[in-house]
Amino acid sequence: MTVDVFSATAFGGNPLAVVLDAEGLQTAQMQSIAAEFNYSETTFVLPPREKAHAAQVRIFTPRTEIAFAGHPTVGTAVVLARELEARGASPPDDLVLEEGVGPVPVRLMRLRSTVTGAEFQAPRALELGPHVSLEDAASCLSLSAVDLYADISPRVLSVGLPFLVVAVASREALRKAKPDIAAHERILPPIGTDAVFAYVRGDAAEELHARMFSPLDSVIEDPATGSAAAATLAFLAAQRPGRDAETSWRITQGVDMGRPSLILGRTTKRKGVVAAVYVGGQAVNVMRGSLDID
Repeated sequence: MTVDVFSATAFGGNPLAVVLDAEGLQTAQMQSIAAEFNYSETTFVLPPREKAHAAQVRIFTPRTEIAFAGHPTVGTAVVLARELEARGASPPDDLVLEEGVGPVPVRLMRLRSTVTGAEFQAPRALELGPHVSLEDAASCLSLSAVDLYADISPRVLSVGLPFLVVAVASREALRKAKPDIAAHERILPPIGTDAVFAYVRGDAAEELHARMFSPLDSVIEDPATGSAAAATLAFLAAQRPGRDAETSWRITQGVDMGRPSLILGRTTKRKGVVAAVYVGGQAVNVMRGSLDID
């Protein structure tokens, strides 16, 4: 199955391929299949290790296997739920996917009892990685240092998958950003990542516009990046005043590449600490087919 994730209509959002019957496939075959689809990620569904869980899910980019990612989590949960619906069963509201990072809790989103999307809880607390200079971060985006928001230092953030997260100064700066592969090769591997997530505040404090570039992983630009969104929201929520808060967020991504996406986020803050981060959105079916392989 393929689905477009973080979109309510086909040909928007981030495409995902879900291989439902992956038992018997070797790792090298999974990698070849992911490269064949050439989406930012492809998932492979296997029986769960724990009986109470929905499935074991392996996630591959065109180049490598990764332990966790946002839009594959949302899209795979929706595909599994719709497969149950097609067989006349009612999917549970909550399910757990076993990913490389560990168990990932997911809650299904419904409209009049029909599954329309899913929301996952970030599997790890926010991890703060190395800082990067404004000049180096700007060079990764083919921008100048003056195009960045100097009050927030670019740094690596992760809730399961690391990204260099960069705040830019304006929507126009975000619009003109593009990856500089030489800068990515020089700057990113030494700080433990291969991707840059750039964002700017929208009209409301809880609204962001974003873009993500990962040419070192064969993804020039990603239309919607749930794992990077979760890490960024956790970081921003931690900076906000107040010890206890429930905040809802909206992130638009993919607009500048013609695949508009909407990521919905929630953060829970208790006693001054971000206790939980949730990211979700809708997903729509696009294709169903079979793979002819030995």
